[in-house]
Amino acid sequence: MENVLLITPPFTQLNTPYPATAYLKGFLNTKNINAYQSDLGIEVILKLFSKEYLQLVFTTVQDNKTIVSENAERIYALRVSYLKNIEDVILFLQGKNQTFARQVCTQGFLPRASRFQQLDDLDWAFGSMGLQDKAKHLCTLFLEDLSDFIIECIDANFGFSRYAERLGRSANDFNEIYNELQQDITFIDSITLDLLEDLLQKTNPKLVCFSVPFPGNLYSAFRCSQYIKTHFPTIKIAMGGGFPNTELRQLTDVRVFEFFDYITLDDGELPIELLYHNLNNTDITKGEYKRTFLLENNTVTYKNNTKKQDYKQNQLGTPDYSNLLLDQYVSVIEIANPMHSLWSDGRWNKLTMAHGCYWGKCTFCDISLDYIKLYEPITATILVDRMEEIIAQTGETGFHFVDEAAPPSLMKSLALEILKRELTVTWWTNIRFEKNFTKDLCLLLQASGCIAVSGGLEVASDRLLQLIDKGVTVEQVARVTRYFTEANIMVHSYLMYGYPTQTVQETIDSLEMVRQLFEIGVLQSGFWHQFALTAHSPVGINPKDYAITPKYNAITFANNDIDFTDHTGIDHSKFSYGLKKSLFNYMHGVSFELALQDWFNFKIPSTTVHPDFIYNCIENELPRIPKPQHKICWLGNSPTIEYSAKTKRGQSWELATLNFHNHDESFAITLNKQEGDWLAKQFKNLSPSTNKIISFKELKTNYESTFTDFELFWSSKPIKTLRDKGLLLL
Repeated sequence: MENVLLITPPFTQLNTPYPATAYLKGFLNTKNINAYQSDLGIEVILKLFSKEYLQLVFTTVQDNKTIVSENAERIYALRVSYLKNIEDVILFLQGKNQTFARQVCTQGFLPRASRFQQLDDLDWAFGSMGLQDKAKHLCTLFLEDLSDFIIECIDANFGFSRYAERLGRSANDFNEIYNELQQDITFIDSITLDLLEDLLQKTNPKLVCFSVPFPGNLYSAFRCSQYIKTHFPTIKIAMGGGFPNTELRQLTDVRVFEFFDYITLDDGELPIELLYHNLNNTDITKGEYKRTFLLENNTVTYKNNTKKQDYKQNQLGTPDYSNLLLDQYVSVIEIANPMHSLWSDGRWNKLTMAHGCYWGKCTFCDISLDYIKLYEPITATILVDRMEEIIAQTGETGFHFVDEAAPPSLMKSLALEILKRELTVTWWTNIRFEKNFTKDLCLLLQASGCIAVSGGLEVASDRLLQLIDKGVTVEQVARVTRYFTEANIMVHSYLMYGYPTQTVQETIDSLEMVRQLFEIGVLQSGFWHQFALTAHSPVGINPKDYAITPKYNAITFANNDIDFTDHTGIDHSKFSYGLKKSLFNYMHGVSFELALQDWFNFKIPSTTVHPDFIYNCIENELPRIPKPQHKICWLGNSPTIEYSAKTKRGQSWELATLNFHNHDESFAITLNKQEGDWLAKQFKNLSPSTNKIISFKELKTNYESTFTDFELFWSSKPIKTLRDKGLLLL
């Protein structure tokens, strides 16, 4: 028997578990509360895309005669081939059948429907990629064809990373979801509920907690809770996670509590702990709740009556991934975008460097809510301790840090701690393109295993960036992306259009900025999205300040996205196709020479951005002046030393040549013997493996105890050579 059952309902991701339940289970471990977790999403997918259930799909379609399109008719006609290959495809995408790639890439091996029509561009998109990635993409298209078939003929709500998402989007009242739950269960529901029944019989919990991160998980959470209420009425049910945290803060509809006993907001650790103690009649917390909705006297009541404070990040324990089917997640490559492949390909351990956002000012963001507002970092030592524990548990050394924006200072400490412990890990995260990401810091991050960063350029206009309160300029973004790129760290940028007061000219100028960033090569990936007004952002709270008029509805259920009228009167949606089409081409390194007008089927103004604006931003850079507190770090190996003598105009002196070997090359620097001997002794104090890396001031003091004018020595040619080879100023 398990006291608590933690469930992520269908669907979130194919390739890796959403981390919320692992975080909660890790915390409950510290309280000696037994918990079991399940990602029902991947379990449903594995059932649905098995030979047995796919046969049932085709049989159901045959019986119900639901085929309408030619595409579905083609898939049905080729059903024997789909059934023959489905389990081999899944095994390959799970990383268990790698030789299958050669068959997959053979022309005509897999059946092909409409998703394969894009294959005219396959060699262009995948020409520089390997056989495995090409096969993975083909297998992904194979599954997407079957997904299209299921959506048309079986269940219109289906999607690999969402289910019935439309029901959860902007659901200001509960009526549509409630009515849907009165209908017969769907084909997908039947698989979900069969798995849920087995899970409940296996664990026999007192409390079931559904983590609902997105609208695409909401309906399944309600359907599962409905089943539990009917068949296991003594079990109590709670819902938490990203969706209720952002959307259910004004909940008043009592019908929600026909399905759930509790809905908790924000960090879930203390709320769940108190629910557990209440259900187990622990006297010390009886009747105490933390940020919890429940039903009292047939009224929705919000209770936050405990005196206990939320736990600090260092008290939460290490995320626990046990019980999850880690070796059965499915890696896919949907499109030829290098950053998108990180999200969908491979299994990543999820961790957080800091709770909340250290900036916390962006006006489009939900900065009024605790998950953004309350900033609390974890020490690098604790963070790497947790990384080592998770590696031991999962066998995976890849980490995705899911921060709102990882702080540069903590990233530096993390990188140094990884290098100090000589760990081999691969990691990536979300950042702000701020000035503290220097060239040297980017090189340090890459040495520690950082392979990619994503960050918001948003609108590439300094006026709008200031209105957003982004705290960066386009010039600064250009320089930072250059540093990451030159350190071989891939850069993805989130791009926005349609921000309040944005003009057509600013949209076109923003596109030109993006074109130049890709043409120069400092951006490798990007994604345009249209501005959305949310209730908890500064724009949503003070819309008059941004020249928009919101269209409010009465709220009894969810409240987040808000329709609005922009006083400019511009229809920003008409730019969507041209922005995204141009970006697709730029990401593949082509079409930079095309006029911006060519991407749109309506008249646009000419850009006012100078054609060399980004180039000039990157090139016009002032040298970096060392500060006393800067740390000096050497990423290479210690040198060997050779001595020689040099005579010139009758004078002789001894020289010391320091020979270095790194992974790519060997090189040497030569100094006079005394300085060479001094420098050779310093490398042990400059290595990340040392307990305390010395500062610029400390190195200067050490040098000037024997010699004079350290600044002159620091600017000498041998030191400049070392600076180019891995001597970092941090």
